[in-house]
Amino acid sequence: MADTAAKTLKVVVVTPEKAVLDEAADMVILPMIDGELGVLPNRAPIIGRLGAGELRLKSGSAVKRLFIEAGFVQVRSNVVTVLTARTEDAAKITADTVAKAAADAAALPATNPVERANKAKARDRAAGLKKVAAKNAT
Repeated sequence: MADTAAKTLKVVVVTPEKAVLDEAADMVILPMIDGELGVLPNRAPIIGRLGAGELRLKSGSAVKRLFIEAGFVQVRSNVVTVLTARTEDAAKITADTVAKAAADAAALPATNPVERANKAKARDRAAGLKKVAAKNAT
């Protein structure tokens, strides 16, 4: 009997503009709305809601880091598909990036339910950026 267990995951990150990433990884760590989720090959299927934060792809000893905004993830048949509004290289996030995002969030109006939801989303983005920037500072 042949060993059919997969050794890697295919990771696809898609934004409304384009497919940002399509590569293999040994492990993926995703920022969920309630914590992080680590995914290894042959994981049971799952669909989940992402929070703003750091997506990490581990291949051997190499780690690729991306900041992603909130979105959704599907894990199925060793394919991890991430749907998000925006993504950027995590290494490029600085304290200035965080300060601007926090100021932008604070400046948004919150007089009706739609504006309050937009403000909450902007605050979540700033909090996710802050976590990534703190990792970059160490």
